[in-house]
Amino acid sequence: MGNADTRRLDREIHKTMRKLEAVRQGETWPLTSSERRAVLTALAGGSYRVARGKSPARAEQRLESVSSAAETRLNAELTALHGERQRLITEAARTKAAKKSSGWW
Repeated sequence: MGNADTRRLDREIHKTMRKLEAVRQGETWPLTSSERRAVLTALAGGSYRVARGKSPARAEQRLESVSSAAETRLNAELTALHGERQRLITEAARTKAAKKSSGWW
């Protein structure tokens, strides 16, 4: 393992954490295209119902579910990245220990 591998993973972890924070703040840039489409559909349906003088409750629930699904997806990505980083570090430590123990002394 080189430092480049952990640096690359650290960059990905940082990027995913930024995306997760953006989703929590209600921003749409970290959403996938299907999630964006669901958000726009819910907004359009909700605004239509409001224009008709009805309650947009279902549209609000849909927005919440899309947001929580995106948050869950990003949390899973973050967990996987942390696990991969830990695996690389453990593998490097194991290799280093094996190299030291097989030394001349």
